[in-house]
Amino acid sequence: MRVLSLLSGRWQVMALTSSLHRMPELRAAGAIPMLANLDHARTLSRLSGWADAVLHLAPPKAEGQTDSRTRHLLQTLARAKLPRRIVYASTTGVYGDCQGARFDETRPVAPTSERARRRVDAESQLRRFAVAHAVGVTILRVPGIYASNRVGGHPRERLARSAPVLNRADDVFTNHIHAADLARACLLALHRGPASRVIHVCDDSELLMGDYFDLAADLCGLARPPRINRQEAQALMTPMQLSFMSESRRLINQRLKHELRLRLLYPRPETGLLA
Repeated sequence: MRVLSLLSGRWQVMALTSSLHRMPELRAAGAIPMLANLDHARTLSRLSGWADAVLHLAPPKAEGQTDSRTRHLLQTLARAKLPRRIVYASTTGVYGDCQGARFDETRPVAPTSERARRRVDAESQLRRFAVAHAVGVTILRVPGIYASNRVGGHPRERLARSAPVLNRADDVFTNHIHAADLARACLLALHRGPASRVIHVCDDSELLMGDYFDLAADLCGLARPPRINRQEAQALMTPMQLSFMSESRRLINQRLKHELRLRLLYPRPETGLLA
């Protein structure tokens, strides 16, 4: 689902979706659904001039090193009355492998995958748009999202398959955010997100990936996942899985707390995994 948020006097929300089947669900949630597709620029004309604030959650397409979806959206927005604010949900993958370093948003990006390079391209497009049109743009860099009611968003599905994790000696630090806290961060960013600012949207935890899945297993009453070394992982895992297990970082979230003034509902997975 691609989502646009509109603020005009009273709150109204237009939700952009490419799926006809999602429209009743969006309407029931109080949004005005619009059927359009960011892959096809001609379908976006009705968006032009409509929004005062835009929440851009659409991921790039799954190939290439540029983000055509963001380009189509910005071209459409530039044709009429401009929004005052754009909030974009990017990914912490733009940093690449940081070898477990702890850092804030001032760290330069260093993407190592095409997936991350597309996100860097989207961020660059938004920054140029902000300068050219005097629009406030806030970029949220988001790590692994989890929630019990999110499809594929809880470790129990992976634990049920006995999917392996890396041995501690080979393991990487990962970062997390509960979907409810991410949603609240997006809303706060629409209201008071600093212009031309990057904000880490992550909780307070610093867990190795294997420890995260061990924790989830213990909380769910399931068996802990088997441990393997990196050489075994090369034979058992997909390139996508291996890419996540090749990047280690620990994010500082002080801007989230001090600038957006978000009080996390689930500061650690110990509570969030049971929510």
